[in-house]
Amino acid sequence: MTGLTSALAGGNSSGDSAKLDELLQRINQLAGNSPGASAGAEVVAAPPAKPAASASLPEPNAAATSASQAVNNKVPQSFAKITGDSEEPFIPNVPGSLREAGIGEGLVEELIMRYLLSKGEAPGRMIADQIKLPFRLLEPILNRLKYEQMTAYRGANSLHDYTHILTDQGMDRARRYLLRTTYFGAAPVPLEQYCQAVKMQSVEGQSPGPQDLARAFKDLLIDRKMFGRLGPAINSGKGMFLYGYPGNGKTSIAERVTQAFGKYIWIPRSIIIEGEIMRLFDPLMHQEEDSTPANVSPFEESKFDKRWVRVRRPTIVAGGELTMDMLEVRKDHTTNISEAPLQLKSNCGVLLIDDFGRQKMRVDELLNRWIVPLEKRYDYLNLCSGKKTQVPFDQLVIFSTNLQPKDLVDDAFLRRIPYKIEVPNPSEEAFRKLFEIMCPKIGLPYQPESINYLVEKHYRANGRPFRNCHPRDLLLQVRNYCLYHKYPLELRIDYLDFACENYFSIM
Repeated sequence: MTGLTSALAGGNSSGDSAKLDELLQRINQLAGNSPGASAGAEVVAAPPAKPAASASLPEPNAAATSASQAVNNKVPQSFAKITGDSEEPFIPNVPGSLREAGIGEGLVEELIMRYLLSKGEAPGRMIADQIKLPFRLLEPILNRLKYEQMTAYRGANSLHDYTHILTDQGMDRARRYLLRTTYFGAAPVPLEQYCQAVKMQSVEGQSPGPQDLARAFKDLLIDRKMFGRLGPAINSGKGMFLYGYPGNGKTSIAERVTQAFGKYIWIPRSIIIEGEIMRLFDPLMHQEEDSTPANVSPFEESKFDKRWVRVRRPTIVAGGELTMDMLEVRKDHTTNISEAPLQLKSNCGVLLIDDFGRQKMRVDELLNRWIVPLEKRYDYLNLCSGKKTQVPFDQLVIFSTNLQPKDLVDDAFLRRIPYKIEVPNPSEEAFRKLFEIMCPKIGLPYQPESINYLVEKHYRANGRPFRNCHPRDLLLQVRNYCLYHKYPLELRIDYLDFACENYFSIM
């Protein structure tokens, strides 16, 4: 060190300059940066330099504290790109640091080690793809784990990436992390970022107009008067009752309401709330849309934060199977992984409570659970740790029922559902039009004289009301009858008699 100081002090001497060059060359050789060093060696001789800020061995509780502190920090506003497009209001930016990602280094370490414990071995870029974070953010953590002898290198490839395995000491630590939770999926998004994303993609901010509704209901035949009532109700983004006789298309209408809003939203695969990881993306309820440009190498920088998923605005339907447990955070006590409730998964979309009044839970239980969220637009979740946390309640809630709303709920709840829309029986003209629309879809030729016969004999003669579902159901019976007997597909009156005898036998 003395020689280096004297060499730097005497910069005007050619001899000192030569000594300085020689000394710098020796330093580079000791650091493993000599020009002749191989970048793709199978075994790495010297461990990477130890990061100065990570000297202590993190325990599981320390990792949880680190993650919680990161979540409680102010969320950078740069986490998303505002597009100004109603079809896709924002795109999540690739985080430039763990602070921008909103998570702590201890949490990332847990995910890495649990993944290696399950996988056995994996290259660094494969680990980054599993955790959905940029490789450059994981590389310092991987280097530190190697320095602490938690991991070792199995080999290297030509891209200066190493295959990582757990050492015996690393397996012990990974098993301790496994006691907290078995989760090693995508790194979670902090609740604050998720709340901002919901606000930017809110259904209340969409304000769909007549053209948007016409596009959404283009495959349904809806009365002009009811269409005029549906428009303001959907535009409000609040909630509504759809009631009327069964078979008139209440569920079909509710399922198409979402299409009146923007097409796509981004949701996190999982979120972290008060140190607890909760899965939000559900492949059974969310329809994922590909957002990766074509011909992109897996080693190229992503254009968006992979912890988020681009999905169609969700339409989540809960029928008679709905229970109170489905509206609360559910935790698997074997894996210690939490699952988001239905209302959280339906944010920025539509939540349809079908056959309202026929659920396993009592009506008053559901009403008491949602009476405040429907008015305030936020909900409180009971976490498995015993804490309560506030989350967005931002969806269009539709209650579809065959019963009269006033017979199900009291005035206090009806006030919080501003729109009550009856779905009436179709007129005779609309009923005939439905046959004309459905015949080519089912593969039968449309024959007006057969429909005249059907209306006179099986409806007017019996005083039977028209229903929107009847044309489809009767035509399917005619089609199946023809296919079974190997008859040509025709809409004959005797075929219609057979279909009506089956369909209306106990109706």
